[in-house]
Formats: sequence, structure tokens, C-alpha cells
Amino acid sequence: MARIKGAMMTRKRRNKVLKAAKGYWGSKSKHFKMAKEAVMKSGNYAFAGRRMKKRDFRRLWITRISAGCKANGMNYSTFMNGLKKAGITLNRKMLSEIAISDKEAFTALCEQAKAAL
Repeated sequence: MARIKGAMMTRKRRNKVLKAAKGYWGSKSKHFKMAKEAVMKSGNYAFAGRRMKKRDFRRLWITRISAGCKANGMNYSTFMNGLKKAGITLNRKMLSEIAISDKEAFTALCEQAKAAL
């Protein structure tokens, strides 16, 4: 039986890595060995970045809610505790949008949180 050579699959695999490394600086886009290392490293950065994005947005929402609370004479933790006791289940993203766009509604939420405490 004839031996199957791996040239085609090897070339395919290498071209896939080189295509992913397109636009990288210097040899990292031309030489397979350097391109492979750069693509693996960039994959790790992308993986971490997707998790960091979630943290960054949550931090932004909390900052916006906190600023809205301070305008109504409360702090963030008291406000969130009051909302929980009042049975209001709005996530931080929606609360921050309300704090930015609809000040009257956010003030009403603050009053309900104060009343529940």
C-alpha cells in the first residue's frame, strides 16, 4: 500500500495560521514559527479581553448608578439594598440607562429604595 504524505494538510494548516497573522509586524506575518507564536498569544489576549469587557462594563454601570444616587442623597450600596428590599429587580445596565436618560424615574426609584429601608 502506498504511503500517504502529509504535505497538503501541513500546507493547509500553515496557511491558516499565516492568514490569521496577516497584518502583524515584521516576520510575525511571514514566518510560520513566529506567526504561530503570535497567533497563540493574540488568542490568549482575545480570550482575556472578552472577560475584561464584562468587568469594565459592570464597573461603568456601577459608577453611573452611584453618581445618580449621590444626586439624590444616597450612596450606591444603600440604594441597591433598598431596591432589593423593595422587591425591584432591575439589572445594573438598565439602572444606569435610567440614571442617564430619565432622571425623574431614577429619583422615584431612590424614593422607593429609601422607603423600603
